[in-house]
Amino acid sequence: MASGERAPVTICFDTMKKELGDKEVIAEDLGFLTPSVIKLVKKTGFPGMKILQFAFDSREESDYLPHNYTPNCIVYTGTHDNETTRGWFDQLPRNDKKFAKEYLGLKSGKDAVWACIRACFASVSDTAIIPMQDYLELPSYARINTPSTLGGNWVWRMKKDALSKELSSKMHDFARIYGRLNG
Repeated sequence: MASGERAPVTICFDTMKKELGDKEVIAEDLGFLTPSVIKLVKKTGFPGMKILQFAFDSREESDYLPHNYTPNCIVYTGTHDNETTRGWFDQLPRNDKKFAKEYLGLKSGKDAVWACIRACFASVSDTAIIPMQDYLELPSYARINTPSTLGGNWVWRMKKDALSKELSSKMHDFARIYGRLNG
């Protein structure tokens, strides 16, 4: 590319903005991040993704630990491509589970899902997204998608009566306590 030329990705984002106007965009900056990807995400100003389930590798410090977040990010307990948080926690290797319990202030694992939700809401992240399966504390059968597999994906449906008044109240209380109610 000659000096002064714009990169194709920059042209793409400029065109998108021109044609669609200012739209909220989330940069899916997951997996192996090269310096050029990190630079591009920073240059665009789009918020990146933080997946709390990626945080608890007891062998190393992680950018996915909430104390390492910046405000310009979106935090998730997990996404549609992750295990439910209950399923994830139950399957964690021993040392990772010990670290997660220590970090989240847990004596036992029974409160792990809500401790993860609390960690997301308490973070400096501008936005926190919690899958319904996590609010419902559902195990592995409620996973949405397992990448690179066929069959059994995208079939989970929430039961009509799953959202009780008590759960709605708890969800609202967490959002209120951590300043995540809009309007």
